[in-house]
This record gives sequence, structure tokens and C-alpha cells, in this order.
Amino acid sequence: MIKISALNHLILLILLLISQLAALGQTTIRGRLLTPKGKPVPGASLAIKDSYDGATTDSTGRFQFETTEKGRQLLQVTAIGYKPVEEWLELNGTPIELQFTIKEAMDELKAVVVTAGSFEARDTKRTTVLSSIDVVTTASANADVTAALRTLPGTQQIGEREGLFVRGGSGEEARVFIDGTLVNNFFYSALPDLATRGRFSPFLFKGTVFSSGGYSALYGQALSGALILETIDLPDQSSASLGISSVGLSGGYQYLNKKKTASWGANYGYTNLYPYFQLVKQRPDYFRIPAFHGGDANFRIKTSKTGILKFYSTIQGNQLGIRTPDIDSGSFKNAFGLANYNIYTNLAWKERLGKKWKLFLGTSYSLNRDDIENRLQDQDNKDQFIREQPYVSKSFDVDALGSLLQVKTVFDRRLGSGLSVLRFGGEWLYFKDEVKFRDTIARNNLQEDQFKAGFAEVDVYITNNLAAKLGTRVEHSSLLGRANIVPRLSMAYKLGEKGQASLAYGIFYQKPERNQLLLNPDLRFTKAAHYIANYQVINSSYTFRAEVFYKKYEELVKTFPSTDNSGNGYAKGIEFFWRDKKTIEGVDYWVSYSYLDTKRDYLNFPGSLQPNFAANHTASLVVKKFITRWKTQFNASYSFATGRPYYNIRFDQGDNKFILADQGKTIPFNNLSLSVNYLPAIGKTGAKSFTVWVLSVNNVLNQNQIFNYNYSYDGLTRRPIRPAANQFFFIGCFISFGVDRSQDVINSNL
Repeated sequence: MIKISALNHLILLILLLISQLAALGQTTIRGRLLTPKGKPVPGASLAIKDSYDGATTDSTGRFQFETTEKGRQLLQVTAIGYKPVEEWLELNGTPIELQFTIKEAMDELKAVVVTAGSFEARDTKRTTVLSSIDVVTTASANADVTAALRTLPGTQQIGEREGLFVRGGSGEEARVFIDGTLVNNFFYSALPDLATRGRFSPFLFKGTVFSSGGYSALYGQALSGALILETIDLPDQSSASLGISSVGLSGGYQYLNKKKTASWGANYGYTNLYPYFQLVKQRPDYFRIPAFHGGDANFRIKTSKTGILKFYSTIQGNQLGIRTPDIDSGSFKNAFGLANYNIYTNLAWKERLGKKWKLFLGTSYSLNRDDIENRLQDQDNKDQFIREQPYVSKSFDVDALGSLLQVKTVFDRRLGSGLSVLRFGGEWLYFKDEVKFRDTIARNNLQEDQFKAGFAEVDVYITNNLAAKLGTRVEHSSLLGRANIVPRLSMAYKLGEKGQASLAYGIFYQKPERNQLLLNPDLRFTKAAHYIANYQVINSSYTFRAEVFYKKYEELVKTFPSTDNSGNGYAKGIEFFWRDKKTIEGVDYWVSYSYLDTKRDYLNFPGSLQPNFAANHTASLVVKKFITRWKTQFNASYSFATGRPYYNIRFDQGDNKFILADQGKTIPFNNLSLSVNYLPAIGKTGAKSFTVWVLSVNNVLNQNQIFNYNYSYDGLTRRPIRPAANQFFFIGCFISFGVDRSQDVINSNL
């Protein structure tokens, strides 16, 4: 027993000696891990490379561990959301005190997004505002993209002409781009005192960026705003569709191959308003009932794991004739006839080139022909030709042919390992406009322009909380014989987890309109400077956005006393947007409000005036509620705008100048619209089809709407410009075979 006890003591003594020797061979490493602002980083891992020695930081960022490694060793520090840090240490048993600074990594999910001046809706962005489902379920939109956008702040409720009127800008000053290239005729051709809708279905697009100012340097020639649309990639599966409504028929087919690497499809639609006009009386006398034909085709091919080639083409034709009382005589009428033919084709290729490069190559072609005739007629609808004012100009024939060919290339280069990106490229556009007049004297006018632009833009992410977008364009027009340099700048700073503030500044140029260049082919570019500041908070439940802006217009076109670029103006205001999907269970709604103060001295204005397309206050409320047990969605939208100014600008022969003979403001604009969507396919397990019945009514309360006034030649008669009918009714049934979109409709209300 004594021997065993002595042996135990000997073993214990040896173990103690070994542990002391091991302790003498260890190095203690302790310290603290902080951000550049001095805040602790908890949960970070520290380890000696190729060893098991390391530790994790506590809530104060502190750490401590021992290592038996010797000599020069590499300490590696990693933390989720931060850039890795490495540091060489000399380990010799002497304790080491360290204090590391670790920088936040660029993370697309956490990073601030530069959004001043723009609303985005795309699958990969957190700034989603309006999706395709939102467009077709907005009660007042009637499935028109731009009509849905008029429920957002910064837009005007214009019912007497086509276009998107943004922040004091005319409809010609907002341009539309599809897959990176300019669309020359996005809206149907203009009609006298009537608005026209967009030509394209909202389901064609997966991404929407509506910029009411401060848009990217990759785009140009839009003085007030840009609507940037991106078409869908491959469909989810093969499907067919059929639509029957109170105004027409439609059908289509989309095929996706088994490997899901390619697809093709085609659609056709026919609209004829004759049955509808028999039920709903129209103010104009349609001697040729509006009829529209439209067909489109597409194919999409994945060229690699990261590349896709997309093709889309549409051919459309329509005709109509409108007869209205002549304002200068109670015994005459004006008969306006239009036959329109339009082609649009777009081919776009995206590809990743290596790890850091991306390529976009796009080309588009459009052709639009308007055959217009206008006749002065008597009460028996017989043509009258009176060779004196004001009737001499009321009988004419115009054949207007316009085309645009465009090629655009953009390269993306990732900078470093973060989110910073450099984009650069160029575009070439060939415009050809030919106008043939056939009235008292036949005459032709041909305008051709080779428009070239180069651009560069860099997204700089300094941290996840601070980012900037710096860009510039260089543009040249052969028609004007002039070039310009276009700087763009925007910055964003993150405030809290979901909030951010943004600033934007930019110069924007635009060519004068075709009819203005007819008066003076030596006109210069018109110009606007945008200054924008916004604050927004976005999460899965709600969106809040507040924005202030100031625009300064220079070199606008004046048509008196001579046609030149002596015009100017300004626009300033504040806007608010709120969207909420959570507060009221099962209800999705948004509210927008805009205040606008704007004046211009341009065209034949006798001085600085508020344009007749600008209201000081506009507001919209859109509400959507889906009731699952009824398989029905109820939608309502209400839009309001204060009265817009109207003017009778007349030429005073005695003073040899234009004067304001009359002015005022229209009544306020009010429009309550309702729609109901019934989806009987919901609840069928494994359903392979999707059916929706749609019933919608615009201006439910039948409120009077006056958009502007027309004046007679002598100024003694004033006539209000009103919609063709106070209300619009629509009923239709749409069926998709092979695909069920009902869950998309439900999710839009979650």
C-alpha cells in the first residue's frame, strides 16, 4: 500500500511538471474587436490558421485564448456581415494584447439603395411598389401601366391627351424604355381632346422603375422623368390564355421546353367598341367605330447559366373617326379620321463574362404610321371647303411616318469584392420622321437624326450605410449639330434598419419636338436641372416615402416673337407615399399626395404661367381586399386633383403680341373607381388553369369632369373639354390554361 501511494504521488508530481512545462510553452492572446466607429463586434471567430486554437468574442467584443503554436503564425478573424481580417503574430510565450478594427462587408440584402426620384418594382429589389398584379388590380387603371402609375405621387390626372405628365413636365418630357432601349410610340396615336392608353400589357414586364427625376446616366432625352421597363425572362411553365370581354377578344400560347432553357409564344387581340357604344352613349359622334388589331411574338433562350437572349415583336393596327361640333359655327362639324399602323421589335442579350464582368447588348426598331384626315362638314355630314379664316385650316390630310432604329451596349465591371460597380457603354439611335401634308398646297418634310451617346456610371459603396452613384453622359445630335455633357449624382445614407435618406442632382437634355423643328431647324436642346431629397422606410409590411424636389428649366422653346430657345421655368414641390399591407388584416392599400408649384414661359405664353397640365394638389387612395372564402377581390381607387389653369392666349394685332384674353381654373377632378375580380379556380388542388371574371366601373359617382377649355377663333365662345363619356364599364372573363396565378393575387394582399 505504501509503495502504491508513493507511486501515485510520483505520477501526480510528473503531471504537475508536464502541465507547468506546457504552460510555459503557451501564449495567451487577448483583446477586443471593434468597428471603425468603436462599437463592439460580438460573436466573431478568431483562430490561428491550421490549428484548433481560437475563441469567440463576447457581447463587449472581448476575447481570450491560449495557443501552443510557436513562431510566426497567422491569426484569422471572421464575422458575419464583416470583411475578414488577418494578422501575423510572433508567438514565443509572451502574452499578446490586441485590438482589431473590422469593417462591414458589402451585403446587397443590407446595403442602402440609391432611390431618390425613383420607384422600383422588380423581383430582386427591396423597393417594390407596383407589380404587374398591382397594375391589373388597380380599379382606375384598366390594366394600363401608366394609368396605374398615376396613383403614385408626382403624376398628374390628365384626361385630354396621351402621355405621362410628371412634376410640371408635359407628356412629351417623360420617356419610356423597354429592356434598356427607347420606345418611340409607347402610347396609341393622339386624338383631339382625348387621352390614349399604352400599347403594352403589364404582364409583359417583370421589372418597373418609374423615375420622376434623377434617373440613371444610362438613359437620356427625357426632360422630366423616365419609365424603365424590363420584360420577363423564361415563363414558369407552358400555358395558353383566352379572354372575352365587353370590348373584344384575345388569346395566346406560351411554350417552355422540358429543360427550361428556351421558350416561345404568340398572342393576338381584337378590340371593337361598337357593341359597347350601343350601350353607353358617347359625347363624340363616332362615324368610324374604334377597332384595334394587335399581335405579338416572342422567344427567349438561355445562352448559358448566366446569360439570356430575349426577343419581342408586336404589330398593331387601328382606325377610328370622330365627329364633333365646330366651335366657330353652330352649323358646321369637324370630322377627324385616323388610321394607324405600328411595329415594335426588341432584341436583348445579357451575359456574365467571367466573375466580374457583365454584358448587355440591345437593339430595337419601331415604325409608326398615322394617316390623318380632318374635314369641315355641314349638318348633313357633307364636306365643306371654305377658303377664309378660321375655316381654311380645318380641312387637311396628313401622312406621318416615323421610325427609330437603336443599338445599345452596356458593360458592368464589379469593383473589388464588394457591391461597387462600374457601368459604361454607348448607344446609337437613327430617327427618321417624314410628314406629308395634302391640303391646299402639298408639301413634305423629312427629318433624319443620328443620335449618339456615351455614358459611364459608378456605384460606390463606402459602407453598407453609405453609397453614391456618379455618372455622366455625352450626347450628340446630327440633326441639331450640337453636343452636350450630362452630369448625374445621387447619394444615400442608411438610417436605422429599414430607413434611408437620399439626395440626387442631375442635368437632363431633350431634343425639341418634331413640329417645333419644322418652325426652326436650328433649335438647341432644351434643358432641366433636378435637385431631389427623399426619406423612405421599407419593410415587408409597409412603405413610407417623403420627397422634396426642385427643377429649373432652361432653353425651352418659345414660338413668339420668334421660334428659339429663350424659354425658361421651374417646378418645385413635396410628395408623400404610404403603402400598408398589415395594419388592416387582409387589406392592401396605398395613399399618395403631391404638392406642385410650377411656372413656365414657353411656346406662345405672354409671360411666366402655370401650365394648363399642372394641378397644385393631387392625391390618390387605392384599396384592395381579397376574401378567400368568396374567391373574390374587391378593389377601389379614388383620385383627386385641384383645378388646373386654362387660358385663352390670343394675338393682339394692335400691340403685335400675345395676350391673355381669358383665364381661370377648372373644377376639381374627382374619380372613384371600383372593380371586382372573381377567381373560381381557387381551392382546387393541383389546378392546371386560372380563371378570373372582372367587373369594373370608372367614376362610380358619375361626377362631372372638365379637363380644359377650347376657345373659338374670335374668343367669344368657350367650350369645356370633357371625357368621351362620364363613366367606363368593363366586364370580361380571362382564362389561363396550364398556369395558375391565383396565389399571386392572394399574395398581393398579404
